Amino acid sequence: MESSKFSRYEKARILGARALQITMNAPLLIKLSQEDLEKIRFDALKIAEVELESDILPISIKKPFPERKIEKLRRAKEKTISDEKKAELEAREMEEIAKAGEIMDLAKPEDEIDEESSEESAEE
Repeated sequence: MESSKFSRYEKARILGARALQITMNAPLLIKLSQEDLEKIRFDALKIAEVELESDILPISIKKPFPERKIEKLRRAKEKTISDEKKAELEAREMEEIAKAGEIMDLAKPEDEIDEESSEESAEE
């Protein structure tokens, strides 16, 4: 296996697992001279890197593909509101609007309300 086929996360997992095996006295899969081992200071992670780069490691990674579905997509059903519910909702909205109008009238100063009522009576 080529090490370039693995993502960095897969490489990290493989190297970590193999380095752990090496530190637990697992046999090395590649022959390294004493000088090479001294150069890398007997570092298990470096030895695991050398083994990975030489494609000797018998570790494989399964990358399953998602299952392919061939069924057709269905349209979502539209919700229909009955006429009774529509009328009920409209009535609620009208009540809320009326309440909001009453609140607005209460918020006006008394002088403005008196002026408006006098203007309305003058127009009649």
